[in-house]
Amino acid sequence: MRLKISAIFFLFLQVLIVLKFSSCEESKREKQFEQHADQSSQEVLERIIKRGKLVALTDYNSVNYYIYRGEPMGYQYELLKKFTEYLGIRLELRIEENLEKGFKLLEDGEVDLIAMGLTVTGKRRAQFDFTEPIIITRQVLVQQMPEGWQKMATRDQIENQLLRSSLDLAEKTIHVEAGSIFKKRLETLMDEIADTIYVVEDQREVEDLIGAVARGEIEYTVADEHIALINERVYPGIDVKMPISFPQKLAWAVKKTPQQQLLNEINLWLTKFGDTFEARVIYNKYFQSNRVRYLAKSEYTSFNAGRLSDYDPIIKEVAQSIGWDWRLLASLIYQESEFKTDVVSWAGAYGLMQLMPVVMEQFGIDSTSLPEDQIRIGGKFIQYLDRQIPETITDSAERIKFVLAAYNSGVGHVLDARRLAKKYNRNPDVWTGETDFFMRNKSKPAFYHDSVVYYGYARGEETYAFVEQILDRYDHYRNLIVE
Repeated sequence: MRLKISAIFFLFLQVLIVLKFSSCEESKREKQFEQHADQSSQEVLERIIKRGKLVALTDYNSVNYYIYRGEPMGYQYELLKKFTEYLGIRLELRIEENLEKGFKLLEDGEVDLIAMGLTVTGKRRAQFDFTEPIIITRQVLVQQMPEGWQKMATRDQIENQLLRSSLDLAEKTIHVEAGSIFKKRLETLMDEIADTIYVVEDQREVEDLIGAVARGEIEYTVADEHIALINERVYPGIDVKMPISFPQKLAWAVKKTPQQQLLNEINLWLTKFGDTFEARVIYNKYFQSNRVRYLAKSEYTSFNAGRLSDYDPIIKEVAQSIGWDWRLLASLIYQESEFKTDVVSWAGAYGLMQLMPVVMEQFGIDSTSLPEDQIRIGGKFIQYLDRQIPETITDSAERIKFVLAAYNSGVGHVLDARRLAKKYNRNPDVWTGETDFFMRNKSKPAFYHDSVVYYGYARGEETYAFVEQILDRYDHYRNLIVE
């Protein structure tokens, strides 16, 4: 009997040891997982900062992101730009109108965040992390004002002919943007009113659908209220006063990871920036002004004719002759003059392409020359600079950077920077991360007094910024302006 008890006790002791060992191993694995997760989440932010740019996904509309008179604009764009400036890195924007594809790009790590003003829902929270709200809004029905509403004697007459209750939606056909949250909301309303709402998932974007309502092509659509109110200024014949949801948070989405450092950094910045005067100015610019009316009428937007300037035809002609994308040449011209013909710099550079007097004399023009002639000569000057750049720079993208730098500071300073790069065992045939370092530092005596430097002092930071800003704007033009 004692042997039997001892055996049972021994077996029990073994079980305890195994359980304790298993528990320790499990705890150890959990700690390792937490450490790995924490490390990987930190690596997200560290990787973004190390590579020097944030890749963000947004959509193209009159609020989030667009081009107006050659300048990239938009509420989401400006917020993202301020955030990347806070981090000290560049912003790379990508456009994807299909939200499901956008979420897939985020999940696969192709983009760092989605900045579309996404409605935060429980289902989405299970898949992704969301920042603090960028905007608080609600969903509203967009419908036409009744026929002859301008001549109606009282507001009550107008109200009596508009839908004002969710019960009024029964048996109505409502077009919504495909893949949006609006379909789900209408399905919920169907259940609440115990009746049918015919929901058509339309491939057109929200603002296009609002325009379709205004033109009488469709009867109803749904939009976030802040978007609807902006478009009401463009289409006074629509009504957007009927809410179909409670207030909802719109936020940016990031990939879900434990100990989310990127999310924390964004929220910290949002908290600080949201209380500033600058934040209020940006908000009022897009949501409190009549800006959208001018956008709707202007042909110099990415919405209408998609023109950048009055000189697009000649810019395209000259760009083709020098082998450039016309949008790159347009970005250079915007950088120099904002498409203004009579600009004169402190150094005497003149006109659309800010050509120096010696260059204009070299090519046989002066300040009385037509804008078209200025652009043609600017193209010839670009070709002249390109011939001065060594043929060892074979990568076309890098070569353009050297040409742009030479356009700003002169070929001599660019060749000095190349000689410095070679002396200090950097690659003189690569601009980014190699030769640009020495150009940036040509304002320092240790560099401009170096024996390999022939042309002395240069305001290299200006040249570096010149190249960066032109290429950054060119990326926006490629996003939004048809080639």
